[in-house]
Amino acid sequence: MLFSPGIVAGIYMNSTGRLTRFVFNAMLVTGGYVWTIVLLRSRKPCMEVLEQARLSSSIQPLADFFATLLREQSATPMPQPKG
Repeated sequence: MLFSPGIVAGIYMNSTGRLTRFVFNAMLVTGGYVWTIVLLRSRKPCMEVLEQARLSSSIQPLADFFATLLREQSATPMPQPKG
């Protein structure tokens, strides 16, 4: 999910995007933001804006999507698992 001229989403070939998501979150945390999780209920809108970014070369809708997630998850952190 990294974008810059000549680089398209999912540049790592591990089939699930785990490494890409990890690198994305590592960059967010390094920048002082919270670790961000795309919940299952947000998966379809996420995939839609990701595909839109891939087809149109415009990452603004994708950036807006993740900015909304960042704001939501900063205001209300995810509950920690018990165990």
